[in-house]
Amino acid sequence: MKTTRRVQRILAGFEGETPGVKAQLNRMLMTGRLAGTGRMIVLPVDQGFEHGPARSFAPNPEGYDPHYHYRLAIDAGLNAFAAPLGLLEAGADSFAGQIPLILKCNSANSLMSPGCGKNQAITASVDDALRLGASAIGFTIYPGSDCALEMFEEIAEMRRAAAARGVATVIWSYPRGEGVSKEGETAVDVAAYAAHMAALIGAHVIKIKLSTDHVMLPEARDVYEAQGIDIATRAARVAHCMQAAFGGRRIVLFSGGAKKDEGSVYDDARAIRDGGGNGSIIGRNTFQRPRGEALEMLAHLVDIYKGRA
Repeated sequence: MKTTRRVQRILAGFEGETPGVKAQLNRMLMTGRLAGTGRMIVLPVDQGFEHGPARSFAPNPEGYDPHYHYRLAIDAGLNAFAAPLGLLEAGADSFAGQIPLILKCNSANSLMSPGCGKNQAITASVDDALRLGASAIGFTIYPGSDCALEMFEEIAEMRRAAAARGVATVIWSYPRGEGVSKEGETAVDVAAYAAHMAALIGAHVIKIKLSTDHVMLPEARDVYEAQGIDIATRAARVAHCMQAAFGGRRIVLFSGGAKKDEGSVYDDARAIRDGGGNGSIIGRNTFQRPRGEALEMLAHLVDIYKGRA
């Protein structure tokens, strides 16, 4: 597989990493319509575990079929497809080798009591990723949860095992739980902190949410004001989060969140592009739409990341 100078520069930021991991990162960066640009769009379909099947797929019933998501990601020319074990297994033979896979190795659900603490169960392993030919494992951490330290230890161990086998690691870093207010979940200081923690744990690709201009931590607020850190626009906040990810030496993708109007999706992508982010990991905003609309949206997002829209 060929590569580009832009991708070579990105891979050069992963000093000390195994050739196998770099090969898998190269594979994702050189796949699809954004191949070679340093930008990525990934389709994640793990919402059924967290929100339930009806909330996830009833708006577009074709989405109940795992093959639908494989075809959507492949036909749209995306960089990778991320999902839990069972969903990937349900199409692994039919679509083997057609798109890089990210095996989501832990999951939460909506049936647990509010008092149990924000946490996720480990539902897959590095061996499962190897068996499926996945390019990466995916893992969610909840900075701010009383369970966060356990989650950090779990992914640190799993990341070490994956790297030894030439598999990359994607960390969903979502501030959530007892130590974070609802407004603080998307506060710019908390989002940057979450990206930095994921990088420190060893993530090769980091997934975070787009942030607001709210600063949650009083100690951080003093620094933001004293240092004049620009957080006035979404693009500026993206740039700040990229800075927190080792000065942009780590790949950072931004979550699409719940379904919203097309204009908001496109505005988000322009902010990510203009702030120097690597791209989008966008699920419900695509697979909850009819296939034709989803393909049009993803094609337009590609144009935005290529600077054409």
